Amino acid sequence: MRLATVDIGGVETCVAALRDGRALDLAAAQPGIGVVQGGRSVLSLQALIDGGAAALAAVRGVVAAAEAGAHAHSIHPSASLAFRAPIPVPRKNVFCVGRNYAEHIAEGARAQKTTINVTEVPVFFTKPPTSVVGHEAPVPIFPRVSTKIDYEVELALIIGKRGRDIAPADAYRHIFGYTILNDVSARDVQRRHGGQFFKGKALDGSCPMGPWVVTADEIEDPMALRMQLWVNGELRQNETTAAMIFDIPALIASLSEGLTLEPGDILATGTPSGVGYAMNPPHYLQDGDEMVCEIEGIGRLSNTLHAV
Repeated sequence: MRLATVDIGGVETCVAALRDGRALDLAAAQPGIGVVQGGRSVLSLQALIDGGAAALAAVRGVVAAAEAGAHAHSIHPSASLAFRAPIPVPRKNVFCVGRNYAEHIAEGARAQKTTINVTEVPVFFTKPPTSVVGHEAPVPIFPRVSTKIDYEVELALIIGKRGRDIAPADAYRHIFGYTILNDVSARDVQRRHGGQFFKGKALDGSCPMGPWVVTADEIEDPMALRMQLWVNGELRQNETTAAMIFDIPALIASLSEGLTLEPGDILATGTPSGVGYAMNPPHYLQDGDEMVCEIEGIGRLSNTLHAV
């Protein structure tokens, strides 16, 4: 099942994609699964995830009825909808993984004229909720803060089942679904703050995400997905998730050591080579540039840079 958060009549609610590409407003079709907000029934994706297997089964029933011809009044052309990030305001910072593709590590080492070794355990950092924006939302850049803005296409997973000290063999049972994330990064801010990841990757609007979340059962092998990113139509990144150094079970197991993962938590799994700062000469993003991320089986995420 493919799910998204959209704005309908000024209220954010969860929709499901139908086979013909149209979108079903789930709470409008079945008011009992949502809550009343702004005079209408709405359902947040976070609430759906919190509801567990029972809530997901109820939604599947609503979608099946729509595919059979019901709920026509609750179906919209997807192109007419304003997409938000799947979880517009996450409860926690978004968890991210750095240096998880060997070629990306190598290009970074060349660009920085230094040695960067593969670590024995994953490198984690976070992006705050204020960094999260949705599909086709403008990504603000702040020339007074950074003139070296970069892009990073990533597969992100959304946790569906609470857990701590999760064994690799159990990891996939804790995943609700998968989406696309663009880890927009201010490289000069990273360097200015000692090379640590957080500040340079935490600017407002620097975490475009979405538009669709594909439930885990729909992705046969998340470790074999083609990821691509274009800037103004030029292909910059092109790799598969098979090239990860630490695979998804290893990431979840490592992150959850002594740290409880909860429904709705988001984990971005790292970016492949092809980033702008490692090109010769470097190609940083500018006001008006369009970034398009695509991941096989999930969709396309598009955003344009806007100087403020």
